[in-house]
Amino acid sequence: MARLPRLDLPGIPQHIVQRGNNRLPCFLDSDDRQRYLQLLRKALLATGCQLHAYVLMDNHVHLLATPTAAGAVARMMQAVGRNYVVGPAKSLKARSTKAYGQSELACISQKSIFWGLFSGS
Repeated sequence: MARLPRLDLPGIPQHIVQRGNNRLPCFLDSDDRQRYLQLLRKALLATGCQLHAYVLMDNHVHLLATPTAAGAVARMMQAVGRNYVVGPAKSLKARSTKAYGQSELACISQKSIFWGLFSGS
């Protein structure tokens, strides 16, 4: 069965969740995390997306980003995923399954963002 199309709304903040395959760890150490952030920065600059917040968990990543054009989030996540998987897979053969699974995406209204920022929730 085909996957449903993702929401792709330029100018609307989107919550992106990226998980490791089988919920395995995405990051083994701080070097992995720094490399991911460097690749994310390059992808953000290349696609014009704006990053508002991020959380790097052991087995998944949360991003709050606003795309400036249709398809920008997909291109950003593809760039990060394609480049990030190569480094750790070379250094650790057991981590070859580290490739990310599907990203989840949800649009967030700007009203709820401001409410969360000012209400402390």
